[in-house]
Amino acid sequence: MWTFAFDALPAAGIAGVARSLESFGFPALWIPEGGGSSDVLANLSWLLGATERLTVASGIANITAREPEVLARGSAFLEETYGARLVLGVGVGHPYTTERRGIDWGRPLDRMRAYLDAMDDAAADRPAAPRLLAALGDSMLRLSASRALGAHTYFVPPEHTARAREVLGPDPVLAVEQGVILTADAAEARRIGRAWTADYLGSPNYARNWARLGFADELDGGGSDRLLDAAIAWGGVDDFLARAQAHLDAGADHVCVQVIGIDDADPQIEALRELAPALLALEERLASS
Repeated sequence: MWTFAFDALPAAGIAGVARSLESFGFPALWIPEGGGSSDVLANLSWLLGATERLTVASGIANITAREPEVLARGSAFLEETYGARLVLGVGVGHPYTTERRGIDWGRPLDRMRAYLDAMDDAAADRPAAPRLLAALGDSMLRLSASRALGAHTYFVPPEHTARAREVLGPDPVLAVEQGVILTADAAEARRIGRAWTADYLGSPNYARNWARLGFADELDGGGSDRLLDAAIAWGGVDDFLARAQAHLDAGADHVCVQVIGIDDADPQIEALRELAPALLALEERLASS
């Protein structure tokens, strides 16, 4: 599962939610670094220490938030301490988080390539944490295939997953975030969804991605109903399972469920409790096929 909630919870609350997710059977937990006051390395460390089996992943560690040597050495230490329970998602973030730090948003691919070079130099003397790159466009996807285990995509429909798999090739990992709103009321789902999508569609990287997918004239006001229905799986558990299966059929290796509600600080524990048995049954069917 994938959540923003830990940006607002106290340390004890974060640990409690993580243990609940582990008890539900979720194998992995994704957390962001959107430019808030929290530090993703600190949160990853706390989550790993609070749980026993959960794989913890960053979606993503922002390259403008810290020097590459710090991210490389910090994540290598967590890898050494907790073994194969850390996945380091790394990304360039958004223009607003970049520019407020006095860094020009331009040439994100070059900035990512240089950052990875410095990370690799800094961690050359110890095992590096496995990493994925946040990627939407073809160029960043290709870099993900050559300089990481693969790509982490976010706010995308299965059609993008198919394109990403084509660009990545058959072997790199493709971990796809998928939002879900558990209501059968279309108007309510779109009201909640549009409030969530509005900021993303105001960001040029996401706007360009949806334009490439055929939604260039449907981005204003949080997106058209058609875009919302393509981006977010709303309805019941079976509706989300069908969307997750569509991503897997399109080439995803891993689907991260993000339950979307009115408040990002709500970890949506009851909704995740409801989703867990069906998602784990799907995972077992895939493992045995």
